Amino acid sequence: MTPPGPKARELLARDDKVISQSLVRYYPLAVESGKGSIVKDVDGNEYIDFNSGIACMNVGHSHPKIVEAIKRQSDKFLHYSYTDFYYNEIVDLAEQICKITPGEFEKKVFFCNSGAEAAEAAIKLSKWHTRKHLFLACIGAFHGRTFGSVALTASKLQHRRHFLPSLGVEHVPYPYCYRCAFKLTYPECNLWCVDYIDEHVLQKYLPPEDTASFFIEPIQGEDGYIVPPDDYFKRLRKLLDKYDILLVDDEIQSGVGRTGRWFAIEHFNTIPDMMLIAKSIAGGLPLGALVTKSELMDWERGSHATTFGGNPVACAAGLEVIKAIREDHMLENATRQGNYLLKRFREMQQKYYIIGDVRGKGLMIGVEIVNDRKTKEYGKENAHEIMMKSWRRGVAVILCGGSTLRIAPPLVITRDLVDSALEIMEGAIKEVTKSQAR
Repeated sequence: MTPPGPKARELLARDDKVISQSLVRYYPLAVESGKGSIVKDVDGNEYIDFNSGIACMNVGHSHPKIVEAIKRQSDKFLHYSYTDFYYNEIVDLAEQICKITPGEFEKKVFFCNSGAEAAEAAIKLSKWHTRKHLFLACIGAFHGRTFGSVALTASKLQHRRHFLPSLGVEHVPYPYCYRCAFKLTYPECNLWCVDYIDEHVLQKYLPPEDTASFFIEPIQGEDGYIVPPDDYFKRLRKLLDKYDILLVDDEIQSGVGRTGRWFAIEHFNTIPDMMLIAKSIAGGLPLGALVTKSELMDWERGSHATTFGGNPVACAAGLEVIKAIREDHMLENATRQGNYLLKRFREMQQKYYIIGDVRGKGLMIGVEIVNDRKTKEYGKENAHEIMMKSWRRGVAVILCGGSTLRIAPPLVITRDLVDSALEIMEGAIKEVTKSQAR
């Protein structure tokens, strides 16, 4: 049945009457169930999931170990607020997170409910610890849509329109080498994007002695799954250390195995001062975390808290997520399938001129669609058509950035499903390329 079917259309009509129109839906996929790397809609159509519930379902849908952990904890107790009391599950998960995050030093964890809340906690802790009140972030960044985090976000106008000002944030270009803001070419540029922060921002109008921290994604998500040069973070870390500015690593989308490492920053051999974790850490349940060096988390009791953060059911799920990724060798599979996907998409790039760039690490891959390779004009309509054709034929994939296909399947995806999805997507790309040529 060509989607959306009758049950999906009925649900859409009901949704339209009662759900906030501030939400963005890419296409009318009405999910009924999911298993592994497959989701099924309310009309019985099945899709290979290249979205992972927007990078939340790294371990796949309804992983039996996570489901069992949720049931087991639900039989014990559902909630008792770690803000005011104690329970084992939250300490157990914090200990495991401290082990898998980079850095051989003592750490502490603040649990919350989402990525935006983790960003809010990092904003407040940065201010508390440093007694500074200005921030750096990147053009194209996405760190959340709450009142504080949206000041850091800079990927779409609709995220910020009518909601500013809130915080003192200066945005600088991300190392988007395919579309360099300075019209330079790596490596001949000698990473001017880092020197620019020093020479034209911190030395001219953003006082470093008033700047608390730099929020940055190790692979920029919403602006196009952009991978920086290998030596970028080492240079950035050196600059921030020069001015005693904290490095806040946003792993909300790129972490918990997505790139074939526990956290994407590991690819760049850099250790941050703070890390933001959310989305996939609890296997689909709401959970976020701020992880820092122990000495940084020096705020006084009562200065920041949350009623539902660190929910025991979510924590129990989180423990099984970490265990399942290890036992099922998901990091290795993410690397293996990711390398294969990159190879196949780069082969397509040689065949179809509307593919301008292919980039990624592990199962976090961006395929940028353009109208012209020389001008690099965003191929927004073409990317949208590829997305829609793929979805109608059984691959749930969405867009990011100006016109990038966002490839983010669960870490458990098999080669057979990858090949089936690639066949469908290449068919869509081929058709759109031909129609563009007419």
